[in-house]
Amino acid sequence: MKNIIFIAPPAAGKGTQAAMLKEKHNMSHISVGELLRREVSSNSEIGNSIKGLMKEGLLVDDKIAFKLLEQRLMKDDLANGYILDGFPRNLDQAIEYDKMVKRLNLSIDYVIYFNISREEAMKRITGRISCPSCGAVYNEYLDTFDKPGFCNKCFAKLRKRSDDNETTFNHRFDTYMKRTQPVIDYYQQKGILHVVEASGSREDTFSKIESIIGGEEK
Repeated sequence: MKNIIFIAPPAAGKGTQAAMLKEKHNMSHISVGELLRREVSSNSEIGNSIKGLMKEGLLVDDKIAFKLLEQRLMKDDLANGYILDGFPRNLDQAIEYDKMVKRLNLSIDYVIYFNISREEAMKRITGRISCPSCGAVYNEYLDTFDKPGFCNKCFAKLRKRSDDNETTFNHRFDTYMKRTQPVIDYYQQKGILHVVEASGSREDTFSKIESIIGGEEK
């Protein structure tokens, strides 16, 4: 069993890589954001409190996030390991997560940081367009189209999200790096941090991750 943490700035592709690992190795993919959204959908007492915080534009308390995460880690589908996607996001969370892992008799085997240049990440974000009909996602700078501006699969007109712009991206990227650098340093000091250059294709990035968890880092 190999337990992995993915840390990555916006548009580095960690969600895609987590899905690829899950499919190939039957690992569990755990996203704290998804755990929170599911709890809200359940209309539980905790879910309703989360919904209230979100409506007021407030952050969800770490205690709630850790409670849901601990419940998830106690399920019996982790035999092949798990990928923890995008968490912890700050140093306090990293320290608390260490305590939880020890309490549950689990391990942190690899922390993989996706290194991507600001320029490449911005190209991925600002070029992102999607199909409102079938859900396909493209990049206007990187993909080719049978008919420019239209989906290759169902031929519907493609749309761009209003927040996929340089101003929003720069704010997200800078905020992420400021909050996350202490986490990167923390795991590096523990000797379990691995850096993957993620500016290439998804297949290239996946090959590098496979080399790391297989024992040989390229």
